[in-house]
Amino acid sequence: MIVETKPHSLLVVGSVGLDDVETRAGKRSAVLGGAASYFSVAASFLAPPRMVAVVGTDFPAQHTALFEKHGVDLAGLERVPGETFRWSGVYSPDFVNRTTIETRLNVFSDFRPKLPAGWGASDLVFLANIDPQLQFNVLEQAGKPKFVACDTMNFWISGRRPELLRLLERVDMLLLNDEEARQLSGEANLPAAARSIRAMGPSAVIIKRGDAGALLFHEAGVFSAPAFPIENVVDPTGAGDSFAGGFMGWLARAGSTSPQSIRTAMILGSVLASFAVEDFSLDRFRTLDLSEIRERFAAFVDLVHFEKIRL
Repeated sequence: MIVETKPHSLLVVGSVGLDDVETRAGKRSAVLGGAASYFSVAASFLAPPRMVAVVGTDFPAQHTALFEKHGVDLAGLERVPGETFRWSGVYSPDFVNRTTIETRLNVFSDFRPKLPAGWGASDLVFLANIDPQLQFNVLEQAGKPKFVACDTMNFWISGRRPELLRLLERVDMLLLNDEEARQLSGEANLPAAARSIRAMGPSAVIIKRGDAGALLFHEAGVFSAPAFPIENVVDPTGAGDSFAGGFMGWLARAGSTSPQSIRTAMILGSVLASFAVEDFSLDRFRTLDLSEIRERFAAFVDLVHFEKIRL
């Protein structure tokens, strides 16, 4: 993992919240959550991210301290009167299904992302899962990034489709799960769905498939990144956002968005996601270090290695 090129600056815009989570491993209340939280801390192991988000006056100082410890630039984190975004949910014992018990937008309902001075020149931009109109507004402030990736969900696909389609014309990569890819494209077959989505604007599409890993469709063909086999999954809440953080963190560290760098980023995204699910909230990241990431990256190499033979 030696990098000789100049690192890129990395910007993320998304949610920071407090979660109540119940899984077969137990329950936790008011723990740190939100897409921007998972993304930023996961990315920080590879490159220092800039965060744009909003929290209320009830947001615990210990969570801000975690961001600062990981070198997350918080100049874009607004603190406004009111309560922080809250989400509560319960996972089925097999983690296949998640039931949302309650979502309270609170201060997030009035969130209008504003980039601090100088951040409009960020090289890499990740638009986490928020209203596509807000994502578009960020791009209006962002100048000419070298690479823009965004996440979305079924709620926006059905309820904000025109705004989402306008956004997709300006992004380089879209991340979504297999159900969302089928919904957006109208195609049941995933390669056909990816081809349809790429025709909407993004040159690359990542389709996340949970514990089946992720598929990348881009100019260099198709690439599959497996999910690392974890025996004791505790909380999968932030797996997708941690994947995105590892993915974009590598592109920033490598200073490259070449097809080869993007494929390596897929594996590092899977590495960070595999750590995220090993504990509740972001707790596994509190003890994680770069040596463990290197070790698991090497394990991924062994996981997918096979001898090339002539048949």
